[in-house]
Amino acid sequence: MKKLKATSKYKKDYKRFRNQPNKIKKLVEVLTLLQNEIPIPEEYRPHMLTGDYAGFMECHIEGDFLLIWLDPETDQIDLVRLGSHSELFG
Repeated sequence: MKKLKATSKYKKDYKRFRNQPNKIKKLVEVLTLLQNEIPIPEEYRPHMLTGDYAGFMECHIEGDFLLIWLDPETDQIDLVRLGSHSELFG
């Protein structure tokens, strides 16, 4: 089981969504999969990023609600950002 480590930007992003229980519930499901090293189902469209986030992974939690993380070859996953395309890449 890997440890999840939230960056300060992720924590700030999370605060914007904490009052939206449906999104948080789906986020927790994905985080549980990551933590237990279970592959993210294709319905979440997990993929590697390029550009500024080269080497990072992204998945669509719900519609335009995205999670960006880094899974180095260690026992820790870094939760980097959470939000919409325009918030994260705009």
